Amino acid sequence: MNEIFTARGSVLIAGATIDGSAVDIAIDEKGLIAGIGKDARKTIDADIVIDGTDRLAVPGLVNTHTHAAMSLLRGYADDMILQDWLSQKIWPLEAHLTGDDVYAGTRLACLEMIKSGTVAFNDMYFFMDRAADAVDEMGMRATLAYGFIDLSIPEKREAEIKATETLVSGIKARGNPRIQAAVGPHSIYTVSPEGLSWCAEYAREQGIGIHTHLSETEKEVVDCVAQFGKRPAALLDEHGCLTPRTVAAHCCWLDEAECRLLGERGVSASHNPASNMKLAVNRAMPYHWLRSSGANVSLGTDGCSSNNNLDMLEEMKFAALLQKFAWNSPTLLPAGEAVTMATAAGARALGTGPGTLTVGAPADIALLDARAVCTTPLYHADSNLVYACNGSAVMTVLCGGRVLMHEREVPGEEEIVREAAAAARSLVGRAEDA
Repeated sequence: MNEIFTARGSVLIAGATIDGSAVDIAIDEKGLIAGIGKDARKTIDADIVIDGTDRLAVPGLVNTHTHAAMSLLRGYADDMILQDWLSQKIWPLEAHLTGDDVYAGTRLACLEMIKSGTVAFNDMYFFMDRAADAVDEMGMRATLAYGFIDLSIPEKREAEIKATETLVSGIKARGNPRIQAAVGPHSIYTVSPEGLSWCAEYAREQGIGIHTHLSETEKEVVDCVAQFGKRPAALLDEHGCLTPRTVAAHCCWLDEAECRLLGERGVSASHNPASNMKLAVNRAMPYHWLRSSGANVSLGTDGCSSNNNLDMLEEMKFAALLQKFAWNSPTLLPAGEAVTMATAAGARALGTGPGTLTVGAPADIALLDARAVCTTPLYHADSNLVYACNGSAVMTVLCGGRVLMHEREVPGEEEIVREAAAAARSLVGRAEDA
């Protein structure tokens, strides 16, 4: 194996391009950026030197809504109505999932994210202890939540509480600063008011985040008003689930008052444009209302069964184009704001640092090929990143100063792909034989 992956210590990225200038990026033994500029190399005695010539340095991308192990379901059921897709295809298959499946699927997802410049992600699924094993091995950052679904059945709620407590204590026991736990109340239509209240209180006690789905479809809003006499965001707020530690995915059908509520509570809203378009939820997240209300708007891909990839560079383009098209404004969500959503806003949502290339920040860095077709010519780097490039332009990725990919090579890639393919075949076979 290339020793660049196994070596530990200080790192120098020599001559990378930031804002049109060639600079050195010095990274100390703690994985923090120690210096940026012409003289940065003088701040450390580098153990590892990476040639940054013809490389654009950008902050590592942060994916704030995934179901990573659903990479095993990529392409399994497409072009279906949302409720039919869930009830006829996804849920029956998931009933046969094992921890080993989740491990194999999460490793595949991590590989795909690393290869497209993502260093951190926010995940909700099942068998999350095995997801944590995969994240630990792959060297990424992740916030992991067990998908809490009680369907208003008291016995099921008790089981979900136990599963959540087990995951949180297990992740805390690992003592791995790259891996955090969160509470994952799936949605207001799968979790009872009692379940929502428990999740909010437990997250507060433990000092951890909340990861939930919010107002993805019009039906969710209509049903919530009919049952509770209020809209979904107000219901979540009533039960304490809207906090500065909350990431709410989708947010397509929020009204202006709900956007103001999310802003007041300091919630992070995760925009998932590709998934929302593919499943035809019929409304784009009201980005302009959320932004003007002070909410932190980040970016996510959703799972591979509803996207069907985890490429955050591609997702930035979808986000910018969807907002312009849906709200009939070519100036809405310009390229620079899309990059911020995928970097600083995501890092803020998950508490992983500033998400910027600044001294003292974690060295979460992606280096892109400045000689690629998509980066030529390079009038405005943000425009190329958002409108021209996809993940294939990413050459090298560091997370906390550790090299996860160099010159498109990721250790163990062939084995990860082979095992994930075998796990997917086995899973579908078990489901079809049932």
